[in-house]
Amino acid sequence: MLTIRPSTDTSTRRDRLSRLIAPDGERLHDPDLDPWVADVFEEQLLALYEDMVVSRRIDTEATALQRQGQLVLWPPLIGQEAAQVGSARALRKDDFVFSSYRENAVAYVRGVSMTDMIRVWRGSQFSGWNPYDVGMATPTVIIGAQTLHAVGYAMGITRDGDDAAAVAYFGDGATSEGDTNEAMVFAAAYDAPVVFFCQNNQYAISEPVGLQAQRPIADRSPGFGIPSLRVDGNDVLAVLAATRMALDHARTGDGPMFIEAVTYRMGPHTTSDDPTRYRDKAEEQRWRELDPLERTRRLLMAEGALTDERQASVSARADAVAKELRDGCLALRPHEPLSIFDEVYADTPPSLRRERDEYAAYLASFDDADGANREAAR
Repeated sequence: MLTIRPSTDTSTRRDRLSRLIAPDGERLHDPDLDPWVADVFEEQLLALYEDMVVSRRIDTEATALQRQGQLVLWPPLIGQEAAQVGSARALRKDDFVFSSYRENAVAYVRGVSMTDMIRVWRGSQFSGWNPYDVGMATPTVIIGAQTLHAVGYAMGITRDGDDAAAVAYFGDGATSEGDTNEAMVFAAAYDAPVVFFCQNNQYAISEPVGLQAQRPIADRSPGFGIPSLRVDGNDVLAVLAATRMALDHARTGDGPMFIEAVTYRMGPHTTSDDPTRYRDKAEEQRWRELDPLERTRRLLMAEGALTDERQASVSARADAVAKELRDGCLALRPHEPLSIFDEVYADTPPSLRRERDEYAAYLASFDDADGANREAAR
């Protein structure tokens, strides 16, 4: 069993984070969170560690594919593995996830295939997977829009008389969007069983969180009547506990809950971004010392749970998933242009048929032009 010592966190309310694993890897005690992870022992923690290692490997492989010209774009998640894996592992199969564009570790945990994960970033398809197969909507690039979707879905759960929950993932920047604030108004008004999961990764693209939030982001939701938790987002065990607590709150009819997982985006906002233009190396180094993978590894090593054989198994699993992602990416082929009109309506209306015919004629004009050019060249 994992050894637990009391937390010595005496920081101010502004900086205080609920935590179960210290940065040096020691297991801490928190009376509010401990009951929610009473079933997590060494083997379960090893599984969480493997999920995080695999998620980081997915991220580095996809970034390499983009740099090699095989992907149009990629939104790295490196540094946020604990926030995503810990929260995703708290979910039941019948819960439903509404994410932004960075929750690729959540998608992995929910069972999204590597090929489906990469489709939209390859530019070969407009979406990635069937949401109902995995209980997760495809990525939302419009900042904050998914929070409204999650609340609407959660309201539907209530109408159905079910005890499932919806989870909306978003970043710190999205908390300044009207959609997110309107979603919290509706969630509170209708006691919707939804968890708002904010990954505060310190930057809304290039804007540091301190420019838009003078107080902890977790302080915002109580103004809407929604209780909140502020948790160390680099602590996979604390995130798991906090999310389980929030989900139980939602399931039992107590309405929505808000989690601020304080973490750090170690990489760029996307592969088209250059973070060296707006943050310094000293800041990056401070956060690298709080690396969620290293923190969990230290705890497992101290407990003698992470043997050389288990580490080799974890690494092999990560390599296998990365290979699956690369092979799936390179096997994807572009869809025919006219397929944009497919599966839009069950019964295609006349207006859409006209648009399709016009677009088909437009595409055919290039063939006609090429033929005329070849004839002139003779």
